[in-house]
Amino acid sequence: MMAVYEWEKVNFTNTRNQELAGLFYTAGQKGSPTLIVCHGFTGSKEGGDKALRMSEFFAQANYDTLLFDFAGNGDSQGEFEDLTLSGQVGDLKSAVDWCKRQGAGKIVTLGRSFGGTTVICHAAEDKRVTAVCTWAAASSLMDLFTELVDEDPGDPQRVMLAGGEGILYLKKTFFKDLEKYNVPQMASHINPTSMLIIHGTGDDVVSPDDAKLIFNAAQEPKKLVYIDGADHQFETHTRQVWEVCLNWLLEDQNV
Repeated sequence: MMAVYEWEKVNFTNTRNQELAGLFYTAGQKGSPTLIVCHGFTGSKEGGDKALRMSEFFAQANYDTLLFDFAGNGDSQGEFEDLTLSGQVGDLKSAVDWCKRQGAGKIVTLGRSFGGTTVICHAAEDKRVTAVCTWAAASSLMDLFTELVDEDPGDPQRVMLAGGEGILYLKKTFFKDLEKYNVPQMASHINPTSMLIIHGTGDDVVSPDDAKLIFNAAQEPKKLVYIDGADHQFETHTRQVWEVCLNWLLEDQNV
């Protein structure tokens, strides 16, 4: 008998007492493996509907899926300008806590772009994670973000970032916090967790070389897949990325 999956709106609290908004796609069976998805910088849990469809795709392998907004993004509490990598790592830990309270079995974390960086840094510390998958994850964080920075003339404690989303504001604590993280080194601490690293060869936001840096530092079991011609958003390669992930989940004995 096939499982009947349903969407459920959920909320849980992070360590800063902020309420985080999530969507849980579940067949309602305790002990099922659960995929926790982390959106990218300035993103949201729905991923423009793609994350919703991806969750339904992964249900083919009987995976429950939790989508959630990091604090200051989407429907979650908090201000975007207070964002830090440490804060996102803490939010992801709270998401794992929530899933475990629901009776989840194996936990797989999947993150895109800055969300991919987040799942690496989180899994280095949280051994409840069975497997990690990154899409276009950044490892050279300071290089990536400092290219976008301009000083905020009205507030010495903030900076302006000019990018595809227009003008954004972040507190300077964002960059101070980044200095604490050596992403390849964090990847080397993910063990014996399985790791799948996916990157597009046409990514002009995060260099494909970042994927190689992460892969070379990571311990076995690990796998690196380059998607030929794919951009940072995997815009025309969405289904291909889903299939690579699902095949990995089905084939990797550790997952």
